[in-house]
Amino acid sequence: MKLLDERICSLFKRHWRQTLTYWSVFFSFGLCIAFLGPTVLDLRCQTQSTLQQITWVFFSQQFFLLVGSSLGGLFKKTLQSSLSALFSCTLIISLVFAIIPLCNHVILLAVAMAIAGLAMGVIDTIANLQLVKLFQKDSALFLQALHFFIGLGALVSPLVAYPFLANDSCVLGANWTANSSSPSDLQHLRESLAGHGAAIRNISQYPLHTEGEVITRVSYAFWIMALINLPVPVAVLSLIYHERLLPCSSTGPRLLDRDSPSSTSPTGDSGQGHGSCCCNPAKLRDRPATFFLLHILGGAILFLTDGIIGSYAGFVYTYAVSPPLLMGHKNAGCLDSVFWASITVGRLAFIYLSYRFQAPRLLTFSLVGVILVQCLVLIFYTSCVFLFIGTCLLGLCISSVFPSVLAFTEDVLDYKGCATTVLVTSASTGEMILQLLVGSVIQSQGSYSFLVCCTIASCIGFCLFLLLLWVQHSHRNCSTGKHT
Repeated sequence: MKLLDERICSLFKRHWRQTLTYWSVFFSFGLCIAFLGPTVLDLRCQTQSTLQQITWVFFSQQFFLLVGSSLGGLFKKTLQSSLSALFSCTLIISLVFAIIPLCNHVILLAVAMAIAGLAMGVIDTIANLQLVKLFQKDSALFLQALHFFIGLGALVSPLVAYPFLANDSCVLGANWTANSSSPSDLQHLRESLAGHGAAIRNISQYPLHTEGEVITRVSYAFWIMALINLPVPVAVLSLIYHERLLPCSSTGPRLLDRDSPSSTSPTGDSGQGHGSCCCNPAKLRDRPATFFLLHILGGAILFLTDGIIGSYAGFVYTYAVSPPLLMGHKNAGCLDSVFWASITVGRLAFIYLSYRFQAPRLLTFSLVGVILVQCLVLIFYTSCVFLFIGTCLLGLCISSVFPSVLAFTEDVLDYKGCATTVLVTSASTGEMILQLLVGSVIQSQGSYSFLVCCTIASCIGFCLFLLLLWVQHSHRNCSTGKHT
């Protein structure tokens, strides 16, 4: 039995160049999103800043990623504007990697990360949107693969960085031998700060110099990542040339027009039918209430589930090294890697599962699995072994939620492109805000409350999904009634 039928293979063969380009763009996104946690202590040394100051770098990246996600929808009107934005953003990421070693002040570093975050947000919206437009009803399969490449990039980035990280204090003060932090303390700080600096109040007691001789080799890691990322903007530029969107290649019919079934292909420049209703108040007045509810509910689900991913990745280390587990720093430090690796493997597995099963069935399985796993982790909260098992299972279950919700919502809304911008922005907002809320609860209620918050969020997310199914049924009945 063939893994994929001939129709899917034919679709991929027709659009392989565009598809591989969007996948490579998301690899660039993954590279950029994962490097800051492991390298943050070396960047602190490079900028000779305090831990409190360096955490603003995390905030600037997250905040401008949210801004970029919102602005990404502005470039969706034509294929030319979308690809031009992708080229600019992927090139900016390579340039940011290259100039980070030159940022000798925390403000300069925060500005560089803000620019990178803005580029990442635009990439997130446009790549999702273009794949949805390209494959429409078959987009779930290709969206799963798209989000697999985020995980792949996020796995590569720390692997490049780790050989160049300082094992000792990288700022040598006059009396550094007397009160400098030990290598185990630095490893603990690194793992704690991987959660976007949310645990800063728990780790501020470690002595770290800000004045003295800076000894760090982290610059090489960033230059290597800049080189690794450089083929991505080249691939986007090649696609622009292939689609005859460059001034020097404007003569003759575009290949995309020959492949498209009509001149109003959703991937073409003429796509007036896509996205126009989102920003046109006159057209929005005629929309039923279910149209707006679908956007709101889809965005709320991703707000919660992406918030869970960010919170779990950010605080599982803090939970593991706190009572009652009191896990060793090295073992606890593996939890975040296990979580992201299981998300990557899960997305790889769901590429095939999304072909075999409809998005609502996959979402039901995923969201119920997330709830069950978190309830079991709560029950066996004193078991270090089960925390590893639960972390792995949680990553597998939650990995497919974003691409499945995106494909399902756009399918219900007939691929207008409106939902993609709303959903991507909601997911980015949830990842930033829910981490702050969970971090505040942990500070006041203890580390166990981290599991309780994630479990409550997953239960609310499943209830919203059931409501989404009901609204989807009502919306389709409403649309059918209009056409009859």
